[in-house]
Amino acid sequence: MKGCDTGKHEFERKRNRPERYDRNFAEEPLKAIKKIDKVIAIRESRHIAWRMRGKKAKGLEEDLKEDRSLTLPKIKVKVVPSQGEHNQPMEE
Repeated sequence: MKGCDTGKHEFERKRNRPERYDRNFAEEPLKAIKKIDKVIAIRESRHIAWRMRGKKAKGLEEDLKEDRSLTLPKIKVKVVPSQGEHNQPMEE
């Protein structure tokens, strides 16, 4: 992130010219640095959200491709009882 930090370093850079101390002049860069940090954090979070969009849907598609037996319906099998078993008395 070289390009994003250049503005912050402009405020922090020590210049070789003598200047008279002014409290307002010293406070402005410090306030600006805080604002710049907030903007950088917002941009980073937006970038992460942009990169992660659609990841959940892709993950579901991959899971379905891996193991179809988990989502496919069971095959209904009709069981026909044989007549020989039906007429026999129960054993003790």
